[in-house]
Amino acid sequence: MAQNGTPKAKRTNGANSLNRNDTPTQTPQVRVMTLSGNGINCERETAHAFTLAGAHVSDIVHMSRVIYGEVSLDDYHVLVLAGGFLDGDDLGAGKAMANRLKFASVADGENRLIDMIMSFIDDGKLILGICNGFQLMMKTGLLPGLGGDYTKQTATITFNDSGRFEDRWVRLAVDESSPSVFTKGLTEAYFPIRHGEGKFFAPDDILVTLEKKHLVTFRYADEEYKPTMRYPENPNGSLRSIAGICDETGRLMAMMPHPEAHIHKTQHPRWTRQELADKRPGCVIFDNAVEYVKEHLL
Repeated sequence: MAQNGTPKAKRTNGANSLNRNDTPTQTPQVRVMTLSGNGINCERETAHAFTLAGAHVSDIVHMSRVIYGEVSLDDYHVLVLAGGFLDGDDLGAGKAMANRLKFASVADGENRLIDMIMSFIDDGKLILGICNGFQLMMKTGLLPGLGGDYTKQTATITFNDSGRFEDRWVRLAVDESSPSVFTKGLTEAYFPIRHGEGKFFAPDDILVTLEKKHLVTFRYADEEYKPTMRYPENPNGSLRSIAGICDETGRLMAMMPHPEAHIHKTQHPRWTRQELADKRPGCVIFDNAVEYVKEHLL
């Protein structure tokens, strides 16, 4: 138990969460899986954010346990690809893990991991990628997923224009017309970024489609929360100031900034000098996901 009485996110030891906690008469539970392993390092705070949002189960699951068949995606409603440095970014951010997702077989040898993810999407469930998770979703083709094609890569995340690792807080403008289930009620946000490869890049036709369909959820913004290409407000040179996108269903979303790092006022860099509400913008993203599951998947 955390000091405030909130249950801590737990790591699974191979036991299946659905079988471990459910009984035939138990109230249906919102279940979130945050992947860990291979360089992911933001899994604890991300899982904790979902616990605070009301998820009944917010498990941290090592990738190997999914591959070995010890834990099944079928038992969860939300899959989270958290931030970190997958495989040390040695082959480019998220690239090695993208290939692992595409080609790794699960324990039965008949299905690949990507097949399980496709079934997860077909079941109407949610996927959230943050930072390295955004890079991963782009390089697997999970996003932007235009026309429902979640296996074809049509855009990428590449090196920052500055040529160095960027670690700073950024303002974000939110497209209120976006279909994203995660951003409902958000008009702007203030989150930290921490990356060396965060520049969103895509061909012009993809950029036009993303904007036309309101799939750009977040854009780097200036002091007035207007999208900007100016550095350092736009910390990586992302085309069209893009900081996050979703698919056409709104159920898959990814972003470079870290919402899990701004769920309480004490995480704000000026919390001792500004009057701030206890509940911060990051909470909205996790609250929306949990509420969506309750309304549509339970």
